[in-house]
Amino acid sequence: MATDEVRAPLGSVENPIKCKDQDYETLLQECLKAGVLFSDPSFPAEQRSIGLPEQDADPKKAIKWQRPKEISERAVFVEGTTGTTDICQGQLGNCWLLAALSCLTMHPKLFVKVVPPDQSLSEPYAGIFHFTFWQYGEWVEVVVDDRLPVREGRLLFSYSHTRNEFWSALVEKAYAKLIGSYGSLKGGNISEGMEDFTGGIAYTMDVSSRTPRVLWRCLTGALSRGSLLSCFIQAYSYHDIGKVTGNGLIKGHAYAITDTDKVRKASDEILLLRLRNPWGFVEYRGPWSDKGKEWDALDKAEKERIDLKKREDGEFWISAEDFSSLFNIVELCSVSPDSLDEGRPPAPSSTPALQSTWTISEHEGSWVPGSSAGGSRRYNKTFWKNPQFQLILREQDLTEEEDEDEDDDDEDDEVEMTPEEKKRAEKQKQKAKQCTVLVELLQKNRRQRDKVHFLFVAFHVYKVPPELEGMCLGRDFFMANTPVGRSGKYTTQRGVWRKMSLAPGNYIIVGSTYRPNKPGDFFVRIFSKTGNTLGTQDFTCSSGYLPVMATPVSPEDQSRVQKTFDEEAGPDDMLDAKELTKLLNSVLDKDYHLPLETCRQLIFGEDQTKGHCRLSRKQAETLLSSLRNLQSIFFQFDMDSSGTMSPFELSAALEAVGMRCDGKVIQLLSERFASGELHMPFQSFVSCFTRLRTLFALYELETSQEVKDKGINAWITPFLML
Repeated sequence: MATDEVRAPLGSVENPIKCKDQDYETLLQECLKAGVLFSDPSFPAEQRSIGLPEQDADPKKAIKWQRPKEISERAVFVEGTTGTTDICQGQLGNCWLLAALSCLTMHPKLFVKVVPPDQSLSEPYAGIFHFTFWQYGEWVEVVVDDRLPVREGRLLFSYSHTRNEFWSALVEKAYAKLIGSYGSLKGGNISEGMEDFTGGIAYTMDVSSRTPRVLWRCLTGALSRGSLLSCFIQAYSYHDIGKVTGNGLIKGHAYAITDTDKVRKASDEILLLRLRNPWGFVEYRGPWSDKGKEWDALDKAEKERIDLKKREDGEFWISAEDFSSLFNIVELCSVSPDSLDEGRPPAPSSTPALQSTWTISEHEGSWVPGSSAGGSRRYNKTFWKNPQFQLILREQDLTEEEDEDEDDDDEDDEVEMTPEEKKRAEKQKQKAKQCTVLVELLQKNRRQRDKVHFLFVAFHVYKVPPELEGMCLGRDFFMANTPVGRSGKYTTQRGVWRKMSLAPGNYIIVGSTYRPNKPGDFFVRIFSKTGNTLGTQDFTCSSGYLPVMATPVSPEDQSRVQKTFDEEAGPDDMLDAKELTKLLNSVLDKDYHLPLETCRQLIFGEDQTKGHCRLSRKQAETLLSSLRNLQSIFFQFDMDSSGTMSPFELSAALEAVGMRCDGKVIQLLSERFASGELHMPFQSFVSCFTRLRTLFALYELETSQEVKDKGINAWITPFLML
């Protein structure tokens, strides 16, 4: 009996999001049926897709867009098998991306996720290709035509070593389309590319933090567990970037680490690493390089085993000792948090490594100036306004018995552990009695044109006591408690992460920029070995408030009101909006005078006006007392004495009168009553309070249970946009 095929979740590798709503199979069949080659209207063959200014006015050097068969008669999508030498950097500063792509070719199972098989430049051919990239928790399919930018008969950007293979140039084009343009790829961290090719976790390792032997073992283990590795020599000034050193290495340039091995020279064991320069040329010229005399001492079989190729293809070997003295940084991308256990040696080939089961929780958030962009802990008045994510850890990873079993397995390992590794293993044994958690915070959409605009970001983790569970934590909590975990120093990289061991319980994760009021979107994901839940912790608007008019009217104000009514009131003994404005401004400082429209709002906000824009003596007395209290609150929460109120200050001021509002409502209030400005003057604060008080009162009268179940947040938002 036929059954309906279960479709993979949207955003998975098997069912990716369609970039620009373009479906590859549909477009392919349409082109084949019509007998035409695909031309992509969403990424046209124009200068705006290049995204860089024209560098040469000479018509002979103008950029042309050509299809592979127009560039080379022997053009193929893939020539034989894919490899690191398929990728050479063109006239674009995107070595970070191409180094990551070189790493990817070493992992066939990961490679086919990005470059789906069964694509070619032969029949059936319609000039259309598709590739898949990971973007903040989802896989995205990008469709491109095969028109590529060419100058003087050669590809302008990425090309293959043989000049006949075009898969890497088309991957580069697809990624450029995803980000915005080719120019958007200029400059970046290798970790970005590695994450977007795998969906893994990228991180940085300081080469000097480990001895050459320990470093070699870490990198060997990471490669064996499917990690992508790259490295570079730090350039300490802009002028040093791209400078070739005396031994053929390039400063500030990304290299892929594609393999490790070891050979014997006499009685010595030499640990080696294989690197690749994405330029496809300019190689290391030191010991164990292609031209190094050290190879002469090895027999032919050993050189064949290590696959030594003495040619200028950008790939070379280097000893672990020399690598440690010449390179500064290694960047790694692990497809599983298990691969982040750097000290763990690779599993023997005869016994596959045990894979832990990890659960992933994901969430998106935003830093909105004046609302949820609270800055770092240094800004303690606003830090608590940053988005808060609740993490609940229910049980420890391993029992003590399981932990002991692991120790028995370790004793059978033939590789002798260093004292440092033994200490780390003992520490790991203690951590096993807790919950293993990996938290990563990624900035979103920070590439703009030909620049990268990463903010300084970090996250902090706080343990929540039982009495505060389920509540949004305010300033007092953060002033009195220190984090139990953090990502480290604020950094301008796209992502920050930290692997931690935490006791079962409730936690709050706070992601922040270093300075407040820096706008941005971000993505949080949490890996844990046991069940966890991740959700947004935010204030729900309180449905009650403390009336600010509770203070009795002073004798002085009572006399002022009586005098005004005696002189200004009409036959009905009432004041209209114009007369009320004069009364109220007579008691307010000049800088805080209210306009006529605000006074109209105050009148309509009072009960029992019956729709008339006039107030009685008693109503005027109450309103004047209320206004004095509002001015007192405004002065109290105008922390910087600027005469205006930021959204952070507005939130605190409203909470002082019992109106506890969530971030979205505060943002709407600020945009509505501050006329698009970040700071709100006193008259806008009065209008804001008046409108909110009326809405709170109306909500109290609501009888629909469906409305009550949705909460005041959902109910109040549409009214604020009217």
